[in-house]
Amino acid sequence: MVDKKYILFDLDGTIIDPKEGITKGVQFSLEVFGIHVEDRDTLTHFIGPPLRDSFKKFYGFNNRGAEFAVEKYREYFAPKGVYENVLYDGIVELFEKLEEAGKVLIIATSKPTVYAEKILEHHNIRDYFSFVGGCELDGKRGAKGEVIEYVLESMEITERGSAIMIGDREHDVIGAKETGLESIGVSYGYGSLKELRYAGATYIAKSTEELSRLLIQDKEPIEEKEEM
Repeated sequence: MVDKKYILFDLDGTIIDPKEGITKGVQFSLEVFGIHVEDRDTLTHFIGPPLRDSFKKFYGFNNRGAEFAVEKYREYFAPKGVYENVLYDGIVELFEKLEEAGKVLIIATSKPTVYAEKILEHHNIRDYFSFVGGCELDGKRGAKGEVIEYVLESMEITERGSAIMIGDREHDVIGAKETGLESIGVSYGYGSLKELRYAGATYIAKSTEELSRLLIQDKEPIEEKEEM
């Protein structure tokens, strides 16, 4: 059973559903390259990984093209898309329970810190977190393992067994492994149950209620029966 003091949360796909803002931003950016995407549902694979990597992987952009694509994306995202997201059901209640239980909550996201801060403030949940760690606007500290290491060093967490990473994509699980942390994969986000299991998540939760069982209550999580 999980008994951790420091709880590291991914943001997109774990605390918020960012689909509208991110996919509209990517759609806007691709239009500049003459790539028209009508169905924004086909762009959800951009949720989670660093944007530069996704533009390279899914559209074959080189480094320069990916940088320009991110610039165009931010022309939409910075003033508007950053606010086009919703909190997942039960997440605020989970924060309250964790706070009452004496846990230290931390954000570890591949999103630029400045945007993560705006989102948390927008939803009035910034005060739950002792630290917000993300990447820089220039792409520095973009890999999830780098973000997690930065968070651990900034918070002076030397006992890795006292912390756990929670996220919805394989990048969160892999980053946790790279930094010596256990992880909880949440299947209500944008990573499939199969992806999380293959990446080697220590635990899997399909809802915020199951996260509560894992992190606070002395109950085992309910595993989903079918592969997704």
